Amino acid sequence: MTGPALQVEGLETGYGEVQILWGIDINVPYGTLTTILGANGAGKSTLLRAITGIITPWKGKVFFNGEEITKVSPHVRASMGLIMVPEGRLIFPGMTVLENLEMGAFTKRARTRMAEQMDYALSLFPRLKERLSQRAGTLSGGEQQMLAVARGLMASPELLIFDEPSLGLAPKLVIEVFETIQKLKEEGITMLLVEQNVRLSLAITDYAYVLAEGKVVMEGRGDELEESEEVRRAYLGV
Repeated sequence: MTGPALQVEGLETGYGEVQILWGIDINVPYGTLTTILGANGAGKSTLLRAITGIITPWKGKVFFNGEEITKVSPHVRASMGLIMVPEGRLIFPGMTVLENLEMGAFTKRARTRMAEQMDYALSLFPRLKERLSQRAGTLSGGEQQMLAVARGLMASPELLIFDEPSLGLAPKLVIEVFETIQKLKEEGITMLLVEQNVRLSLAITDYAYVLAEGKVVMEGRGDELEESEEVRRAYLGV
C-alpha cells in the first residue's frame, strides 16, 4: 500500500472557544514507530483525541490507510484497525486476564482472528499466559501495562497508538514498557507513541514530532533530535 498509514493535514481543533492545535501535519509510515513529544499542555492528548475521533477537527483532514476519516466515528475507526492503548491502562480489574484479552477482540475483523491474535499476544507476554485466570486488578503495575498492550493487539490493529504508556510506573517498569514497544517495532507493527519520557522515546523511535503550544515546532529522525541540545532545552524541558 502506498502512502503513510496515518496522515494528518492542517489539523486545528480545541474545546469550546479555546483553540489547542494549530495547523498540525504529521505522517506515520507503515511499519514504523513515530513519536509525538512535548511538555504538559503542548496538545499531545488533544491530537490523539482528534486522530481517534473523540473530538472533531475544526479544520484539516485525517487519513487512515489512504481513506479520509475526518468525520468518521471512533468505533468505526477502531473497526478499521485504528486502536489505542489508553493512558492509565484502563483494564477491567474485576475480570480475569483472559476475559480482558477477549474484550480486546470486540470488532468483527478482530473476532475472526481471535485465536491467532491470542497466541501472538501471549507469545510476546509469557507472564500473562501464566496468569490467564487471575483477576487483572491483582496484577502488578507492569503486568497491567502488558495486559493493556496485549488487549490492544487482540483488536488486530493496523495502527497501534500508545498514550503515555510509562506514566505512573516505577523506573524499572518504564524500561520494560519501552522494551515491549521495541519488540513490537521489530515485529513490524505500525505505531504512534505519545510520551513524556524524551530520552527513552528518542532512543527507539524512527521519527519524532515535537509539539509546543499546539504547533509542531521541530521534527526529524529520533537520533537527530536526540543529539539536539536546542530541542531538549527549548521544547522538552530536559
